[in-house]
Amino acid sequence: MSVLTRSRTAKVLGGIALVGASALVLAGCSGSSEPEGTTAAEGSGFEFPINCDEAEPASYTPTYESTSTGPAEDLTYKIGTALPVTGNLAFLGPPEIAGTEYAASVVNEADKGVNIDLIQGDSGDTDNKAYETEIPRLLGEGATAIIGAASSGTSLQFIDQVIAADAIQFSPANTSAAFTGYEDNGLYWRTAPSDVLQGEVLGNLIGADGNETLGMIILNDSYGTGLACFTKKAFEAAGGEVVAASLYNTGDTNFSAQVEDVLAASPDAIALITFEEVKTIIPELVGADFPAEKMYFVDGNLANFGDEFDAGTLAGAKGTYPAVDPATIADFRDDLQAFVKSEGDAELEDFTYAPESFDAVILLALAALEAGSSAGPDVAAHLQQVSGGTGDGTKCTTYAECADIIIGGGVADYDGVSGPITFNEVGDPTEASIGVFQYGDDNNYSFLNVG
Repeated sequence: MSVLTRSRTAKVLGGIALVGASALVLAGCSGSSEPEGTTAAEGSGFEFPINCDEAEPASYTPTYESTSTGPAEDLTYKIGTALPVTGNLAFLGPPEIAGTEYAASVVNEADKGVNIDLIQGDSGDTDNKAYETEIPRLLGEGATAIIGAASSGTSLQFIDQVIAADAIQFSPANTSAAFTGYEDNGLYWRTAPSDVLQGEVLGNLIGADGNETLGMIILNDSYGTGLACFTKKAFEAAGGEVVAASLYNTGDTNFSAQVEDVLAASPDAIALITFEEVKTIIPELVGADFPAEKMYFVDGNLANFGDEFDAGTLAGAKGTYPAVDPATIADFRDDLQAFVKSEGDAELEDFTYAPESFDAVILLALAALEAGSSAGPDVAAHLQQVSGGTGDGTKCTTYAECADIIIGGGVADYDGVSGPITFNEVGDPTEASIGVFQYGDDNNYSFLNVG
């Protein structure tokens, strides 16, 4: 199964939307500290409950310094993970964890200068706060890089702690634009694209479907508020109007007020910018006779629900998700599943962000090999180059192939299973693709041709 298909039997119906990150102007937004429903500005109707100007990424370019010399010959690299074993993104844990473990095995089997010592941990979420004990444990065990969290809001809770330890934080799934200008000393990196990309695709999709008004139910964290702002911007640019928006916090279990607020504005469509809380929200919308074909999902909740709901409950609903051409990762999907089985683990049912997690480990290993060091600042100084972000290098697609280039004195340009990656100077991938999907009568989704 690929990152694009969370069902092994999903049928490819069309293509994906390709968006170049470097060609877009980044814009951000931030939520208030407490949830707000829809509000009305005096005399002007609906007022969006998020200030989309406040969190625009700052202009910040880190300085990278490395005193090490490579390539490494026999380097042990301790990498920790802070991925969601628990919390509201726990469904993303298995594929992400499997991706890191498979990548570590690939690096170690290659036996080319670097050996990965992978230490697994749990990020939890901002409600259970598992990271408060896990991050000190991982750093205390000698990890000089930490992969995670999946949630942007959770990553922001411990990024300063990781930076203070001169360790790298590398997320396979953080999409908040807040990280683009974060003063991280060059130690924060990600293989997932900023939500400015998904927001543009989602907003245009909703408009192209003929919807003139839009309501939103939004998770009140960096991910939710940012994606809501980018979606709003694109939808309005396409001629639409956002007429309702309601926020909720991580840990909330009742969403009746949010649903009522949004439905009261009678929007043509509703964007559900949530995590797994959507399982509780969907029945309320269905119970109010809101049509499924007017519901829009995002990467935080797009899942195959199957028999969790009555057949046909979600037929026609659509969603967006950062994705690559499934044909390019069919072999990876099969190899990852075979690896999981060989380890005696349960077969993966979901492959979300597994390619990005795999690539995170490979890139860290290549940068450490080139640096001849596992120290955070040393590895960080080489990450852009091994991704091809400096414009130099020879294309390669496996750790072993890239390692041979580096060991031979050349410059490697790794193209991963999640895409070309190609980091810019602040650790963001400079190109990405966004898939568009549609649910069928079985409450599972498949690719939709967006033309």
